[in-house]
Amino acid sequence: MDPIRILFISIEGNTRNFVEHLTHYALAQHIKNKGLPEIEATEISEQTDFADETKPFFCFVPTYLDGGNGIDNGVKELMTNVMGEYLDYHDNAKQLIGVVGSGNKNFNEQYCLTARRYCEKFDAPFIDDYELRGVPADEARIYKKLVERVQFLNL
Repeated sequence: MDPIRILFISIEGNTRNFVEHLTHYALAQHIKNKGLPEIEATEISEQTDFADETKPFFCFVPTYLDGGNGIDNGVKELMTNVMGEYLDYHDNAKQLIGVVGSGNKNFNEQYCLTARRYCEKFDAPFIDDYELRGVPADEARIYKKLVERVQFLNL
């Protein structure tokens, strides 16, 4: 099975940390059971040269807002805009097979708002979420859901 591809953006390092742990978890699962895929992760940042994505991928995105509550008085994304622009670039969104969100549950309705907005805008399913840097149980649960999605799509 081909590696599961993840594109992610990390502002304060939380998403990067989670994806690194998830990648290690996937490798351990692959070693235990050769049929399970590894993870190939790519960080998107302001310095990323946009490219045409030709293989399916998941997007991992945190939520950072600067104004508005995202519910009844608008929303102004903060710092994660480059990921949305990358997905908008040419036909990249056509390769998006799911979104995983993160954030701080203290923000109630705004928790994972960016991920939910990406799902709507790019017509992709919301796969799962985790808070801040996540915990090992999040890694196992999310990896399982990524594998299930890839298998469902016969990728």
